Amino acid sequence: MRFLVFFVFLLPTFSQTERPDCSSGAHQPVSSVSLAAVQLYLSGPMLATLLTISNSNLHKLLFAVIKLVLVFLVIWLAAFSMDTTKRPHRATHTLRVLLWHWPFGKSSNLSGDVCLDLYNIRHCTLTDDRSLFNQSHVVVFHHREIQRKVSVLPTRERRPSGQMWVWMSLESPSGNKNVKELNGLFNWTLSYRRDADISVPYGELVSGRWAHHPRPKTGLATWVVSNKKRTQLRSLVYASLRNHLRVDVFGKSNHRPLCPDCLLPTISNYSFYLAFENSVYQDYITEKLWRNAFMAGAVPVVLGPPRSNYEEFLPPDSFIHVDDFHSTKELAGYLKEVAGNESRYQRYFEWRKTATVKLYTDWRERLCTICTKYDWLPKTKAYHDLEAWLHRELL
Repeated sequence: MRFLVFFVFLLPTFSQTERPDCSSGAHQPVSSVSLAAVQLYLSGPMLATLLTISNSNLHKLLFAVIKLVLVFLVIWLAAFSMDTTKRPHRATHTLRVLLWHWPFGKSSNLSGDVCLDLYNIRHCTLTDDRSLFNQSHVVVFHHREIQRKVSVLPTRERRPSGQMWVWMSLESPSGNKNVKELNGLFNWTLSYRRDADISVPYGELVSGRWAHHPRPKTGLATWVVSNKKRTQLRSLVYASLRNHLRVDVFGKSNHRPLCPDCLLPTISNYSFYLAFENSVYQDYITEKLWRNAFMAGAVPVVLGPPRSNYEEFLPPDSFIHVDDFHSTKELAGYLKEVAGNESRYQRYFEWRKTATVKLYTDWRERLCTICTKYDWLPKTKAYHDLEAWLHRELL
């Protein structure tokens, strides 16, 4: 009982205590109105009643419950009275995002309100006009165009206060060269990786339902590859697998290139597609799975990060992982077995009843995504060791 009385008399002191402001680092007094309400509540008839019945065990229990309720009430009132204007809100002004180089030299139309018209993203303007450097909130640099010559960066120009530089690449770590020379220049990263500041994968599953079923199959397995090196893991696995299973190979590396409109129709004739990544890194799951396999209606046989990483993006029964088998002979036997059992094969397409594939193929969409993240990203961040981040595993 003495504790309750002591608590009542301390309330005026508590009303002047300070709490940290998360957004500015300053301190503000906790709302005295909220705590005064609790003080008034305690100083009335309820306190007098509690003083007269404190000798009863039942009333002691009730007293303990009331104290607990009051504690939660104080916490709730203090939280409710916080100044919500300090929380992040979407910027009402238009952000200008400047792309310094078009990736691989292939440009797209930026006229009009691209982000709004194509992706329903407001207050976001894209430009590739370098004369607007000083008027741009964000400048984006694609790594392929700067990795051989860092001098192409506008480091000699005075960088406007608050301007954010974004390092952009969809290549795996082994595909990005001379990263160390870029240390200290960039504030944010744009990549397929989940730990990037702006994470944009090659594709993802979204809610929906496929309008058609996979077409009947005339072949067992296929692979489309343009740049194959004998020392790559995918080349070694294929070389072993073909001893036990027929795999029809298309692409420039096999002198059987496919036109863009021929790619998916060709793959759709096969039960399985070898979605073999050119390198094995966390989250590196490319169009080989999202477009070549899923969009064509073939079951992907994947080689890349561990199964557990794939399952963070996909249902576990939507793909076949080479790591699930002790040998390529065992893998080949399983593929033949599944292809010969229609009901078992169709189970790999159950996910199509509730989801469809969204591909991210337009660089403009990736750039517009920056505006949706802008208000939530730290404005004082800098990558002083970009190479270390790039080679950091998420496992």
